[in-house]
Amino acid sequence: MRLKINGQLQNFAQELTISQLLEQLQLVAKQIVVELNREILTADRHATTRLNDGDTLELIQFVGGG
Repeated sequence: MRLKINGQLQNFAQELTISQLLEQLQLVAKQIVVELNREILTADRHATTRLNDGDTLELIQFVGGG
């Protein structure tokens, strides 16, 4: 499966949910906003939203500082 993530094409061996993708990318779900095909997804949809070949994602990570 090919996904475009933050402007870069990436290949994955199997279909994934948003949660599985974030886990594979070693990202903390609580710190990420996910936009899938121009739609922002709420965190409660990450486990049930399946990705399809050719989907486009923008992953925005919050970083704290002081």
